[in-house]
Amino acid sequence: MNTTKDYEKIINKRIPLIDVRAPIEFNKGAFENAVNLPLMNDEERHLVGICYKKKGSEEALKLGYKLVSGEIKEERINNWREQINKHPNSILYCFRGGSRSKISQEWIKENLSKDILRLEGGYKAFRNYLLEELDPIKQVSKPIILGGLTGTGKTILLNKLENSIDLEGIANHRGSSFGRQLTTQPTQINFENNLAYEIIRHRKKGYSYMILEDEGKNVGRRFLPLSLSSYFSRGDLVVLEESFEKRISITFNEYVTQSQISHINLYGENIGLLKWNEYIETSIEKIKRILGGEGYKRTMELFLNSCKKQQELGQNNSHKTWIEVLLKEYYDPMYNYQLKNNNEKIIFKGNHKEVLSFFHDYK
Repeated sequence: MNTTKDYEKIINKRIPLIDVRAPIEFNKGAFENAVNLPLMNDEERHLVGICYKKKGSEEALKLGYKLVSGEIKEERINNWREQINKHPNSILYCFRGGSRSKISQEWIKENLSKDILRLEGGYKAFRNYLLEELDPIKQVSKPIILGGLTGTGKTILLNKLENSIDLEGIANHRGSSFGRQLTTQPTQINFENNLAYEIIRHRKKGYSYMILEDEGKNVGRRFLPLSLSSYFSRGDLVVLEESFEKRISITFNEYVTQSQISHINLYGENIGLLKWNEYIETSIEKIKRILGGEGYKRTMELFLNSCKKQQELGQNNSHKTWIEVLLKEYYDPMYNYQLKNNNEKIIFKGNHKEVLSFFHDYK
């Protein structure tokens, strides 16, 4: 039956994928635009696996057909039917492109009269391809790092540039001690897969350089491959500058106003604000050692007083007090030290408008 290994087309055309592996496999790692519509669920896969070890492939195959039969089989086929009706160009895959995807392909042909493509080599082959694309040797775009003090709006600017890659967006984390999002980060495998997708799409655009935010080796709990991180770190540095007042405003909007709205939308107003309070308290606790005893105590007092004022007055502006302290005493000294060590890499400094203009003219 028809197979494909045109990975670039799958990525650049954003072709939907049907993953027929068991949920436990899918949750460890999958691909963008993939939906998990398994041939066997976790328990069925487990039983077939035991049978395979004890009695061999032929008996395991017989057991698989027995377990997935009747109403169960009909349900699996209906799930595929619904997805294929929505996305007729879907491609299916299992782990190695073997029995599970072949059987699924056959059943779809028999019951839907549809010739659906199967991914040659399955998940494993596609995953290996993506890992190879993360090798610095494969990179054709020169990296340029967008740096700047916390609150200068680097991510805002980055998302206005077509030749950028948003590592924080891919990792679902804002890249600091306060960077946790309400939704969890992708698995390490999915982070790597999604990063490879973005690099391949960037290459398709034909740019001679790619712009990335200054993240280092990790974004939250997700790590860039060491060789790729090293390659990125060798890039030239563009520093985004803004006034201290502007930086307070940007940080306040992101970590207070927008974050509180997100928490309230998810949990409701009262519980949402309590959850947000816990999130900020935990984040301040993470940097207690760096702030020092007095610094930590003062920052926490300012935060708790701000929470009390917001509760009493219904306004959150007082939260700017502890943000100002964190910028001055935690973030700025840390970044200025890093900047001093990378001073020779700086090729431009400027505000939001000036940096946008620089990248527009940069060759």
